[in-house]
Amino acid sequence: MTLDQHPIQTSAVILLNTSHAPSIPPPSPPSPSTPGELDCSQPLDDLVPIGSHETQDPGPHFKQRLSNAVHVLRTEATALSCLAQLYETDPTARGGFSAAVEAISRFDGDKGKLVISGVGKSGHIAKKLVATMNSLKIHATYLHPTEALHGDLGKVGKYDTILLITFSGKTAELISLLPHFDISLPLIVLTSHTDPSTCEIIKHRPDTILLPAPIHVSETDSFGFSAPTTSTTIALALGDALAVAVSNELHANVAAVFLQNHPGGAIGAAFKRPQKLSDICIQFSRIPEIDIHPATGAHVLMSAYRSETGWVKGGHDIVVPPRRIKKLQPDHMDEPACEIYGLMALRKDWVEIPYDTTLSTAKEWVESQQKGPFPCNYTDESVLALMDDDEVIGVLEIGELMA
Repeated sequence: MTLDQHPIQTSAVILLNTSHAPSIPPPSPPSPSTPGELDCSQPLDDLVPIGSHETQDPGPHFKQRLSNAVHVLRTEATALSCLAQLYETDPTARGGFSAAVEAISRFDGDKGKLVISGVGKSGHIAKKLVATMNSLKIHATYLHPTEALHGDLGKVGKYDTILLITFSGKTAELISLLPHFDISLPLIVLTSHTDPSTCEIIKHRPDTILLPAPIHVSETDSFGFSAPTTSTTIALALGDALAVAVSNELHANVAAVFLQNHPGGAIGAAFKRPQKLSDICIQFSRIPEIDIHPATGAHVLMSAYRSETGWVKGGHDIVVPPRRIKKLQPDHMDEPACEIYGLMALRKDWVEIPYDTTLSTAKEWVESQQKGPFPCNYTDESVLALMDDDEVIGVLEIGELMA
């Protein structure tokens, strides 16, 4: 396999100790093109941070230590490149990933959760993935395989999806769980196998969705021992890819969802909490138009798939928001889009509101309109049009606002 080589960015923690500082000041580090970014085009030996313990004669172990470190980093970077290429080209991997996203998001996040299980290092990866999923408002929980057989199976609900993480694909503790999962629950396995026929878990449960996470060379061949290193990096990366894909499937504004679930610490401080409708809306100018007339349900679906926003529009008077697109059925594909009931939101049905309205005021206003002697029949699919005088600045589903 021929792979493009890319520079690797890394962060270093430098320990300062003036008692060991060299008498001659070491050379300054290179000035990066972007603040905080290392210039990877220079040889490693030329990069000497201020306060480094390296002296004019670093000793016999220095180069070996750095050589070992760079070997690990390059090996794991190559493994990630191979994984990316696999999911760019391999039908089994691509189909499995799409099916996994569909299984996890099949209830639009309204009910059900993702139950993730693994043993040993895979268990730690499962717990990390649970934390990532929850921060992106994807309901997830960790199931310890042994504890599951002693009562924790009760946390598995009838709308859940199961994800098993096992490099070998034959972890005994996970195989022992299979008979106790309802056959109606989608089962996903993240494993090193690239073919379903070689994975022991899939032999026990043939309808299992395969998420291949192979490594290009064994850890024993790479490092001389089989400690989980490259394999865990690959599993973590693929788990992150799954979390991001599912979150984008469920939420029109993932950044706002993440901020809502992570208000504390440095990450929370780095984001400005949205205050106005304009902070979370979809800019009208960014919504692509359906360029085929007359358009069918299939054309709308394909246009939405290619849209960065998940919305499509027909001129200045028609939009199709994500919640309506998700309701398209197979028998709608050949039907004219204008004849599919409830698909298109016409300008006359948009709920107009000033673009600089605060979120709290907008929510209170929507709630007030749904009460009283003549309540408005707003639904989650109703479209808010953010107006600046007579110009539409952005759009937003009422369901997204109220969530």
